Amino acid sequence: MTGANASTRLDRLALDDEDALRRRLVPLETYRSYLDGQAFVSDWLRVDQSMIDRFADATNDHQFIHVDPERAMAETPFGGTIAHGFLSLSLLSTLAYDAMPGAERTRMGVNYGFDEVRFLTPVKSGARVRGSFRLVALKERAVSLQSTWDAAVEIEGAPKPALVARWITLAVLEPPADDERTPA
Repeated sequence: MTGANASTRLDRLALDDEDALRRRLVPLETYRSYLDGQAFVSDWLRVDQSMIDRFADATNDHQFIHVDPERAMAETPFGGTIAHGFLSLSLLSTLAYDAMPGAERTRMGVNYGFDEVRFLTPVKSGARVRGSFRLVALKERAVSLQSTWDAAVEIEGAPKPALVARWITLAVLEPPADDERTPA
């Protein structure tokens, strides 16, 4: 996916697409079984200069290593511009949406936090990345599921990922149906 196609894809994957989300919901028992170490891997996504420039505008971070291809080529060891580390981190949401199922009764998912985020390899403009996710912990509550994932943003052809992180998400659940509630 390149240029305009990549940005169109990101626009299309906005989390307000309830039908797409509902098609990927699995029973809670199945969701629990993912603690066995099953990996979920997204499709590849191209990080082009247009995406990097839009992120620079949104965050007001216009350091030349991100937005000036000629200067970045001449003055850095990267051979051109690179994506912001926080751009790579922010892509986890769309990469996860592409790869990971959710638990039944999920109304919405929100970020709860990160532990141990490390940026290992710069993402060069034009590179393709994908997300890899493994569920490592699950805290169940009546109205939510707190999931902890080992997450990585991998770069096509690179020996090390762009980043690794322990990502904590929170699924807000619909109340159980009357016939699913436990008697008091």
